[in-house]
Amino acid sequence: MGNVISGRGTKQKQRRWPKRIILVRHGESEGNLEKSVYRDVPDHRVQLTEGGKEQAKKAGELIRSVVGQYCKIYFYVSPFLRTRETLKEIGAAFSSSEITGVREECRLREMDYAKFQNTEKMAEYKKERERYGKFFYRFPNGDSAADVYDRISGFVESLWRDIEMNKIPESSDNDNLNIVMISHGLTIRILLMRLFSWTTEQVESLTSPENGEVRIMELTGDDGEYSLALHHDDQTLEKWGLSPQMIVDQKKRAYGPKVVDHLTSYFDLLPHINLDFGKK
Repeated sequence: MGNVISGRGTKQKQRRWPKRIILVRHGESEGNLEKSVYRDVPDHRVQLTEGGKEQAKKAGELIRSVVGQYCKIYFYVSPFLRTRETLKEIGAAFSSSEITGVREECRLREMDYAKFQNTEKMAEYKKERERYGKFFYRFPNGDSAADVYDRISGFVESLWRDIEMNKIPESSDNDNLNIVMISHGLTIRILLMRLFSWTTEQVESLTSPENGEVRIMELTGDDGEYSLALHHDDQTLEKWGLSPQMIVDQKKRAYGPKVVDHLTSYFDLLPHINLDFGKK
């Protein structure tokens, strides 16, 4: 996507990308503390615990320390109660003049594990998912990670379009605009997969963010490239499940030209395929 938009006549407007895209998992919920909650409470109505509210407050303080003064914040939030409660705690770290907008985004919701959940059945389904493959396994009457990928892809296209068309307030006038997305563990991993073009095998190796955990991508140039490596060290990225190759790619995005042989890296995942295409 280009970073220059042609205006009417001879005028051109330089694209100003958000300085950071910050992903936050909701704080600890009642369902995280006790799975049996899902038997009686719909997933979207599960609340934060008091500990979860404290985690969200600390996430807000962390984001505040990263973005510094003279910042602008635009929030996207999943419509689930626990994410909206997390937003409330995070938002308290900023003044009303610093928050340029809040958008409830349904496509950032949790993966659908079906309606009221039977704890014993869910344990069986998750074992079955391990055998079948986490990304493509669809829970009965629910979603698969592949389904989440489809809706997240639509969201990312909408996000880029909003940035391109200056629909996010302050996007064209402020060098310290930060987009904060408050969502769920799997959804955040799928977001990263979509933004960095990771494979299904790579995303299956990722660990879920902890409750209240913050993952920060920062702009590395004028062309809309972002990297995790500017705020997170190798040890942290490895803990999250990034392979050595994925970590190198994040560093190239952050500190040098992006030179990645996508064809070779893809076939590296398929060791039984003969890459010597010149021979029969």
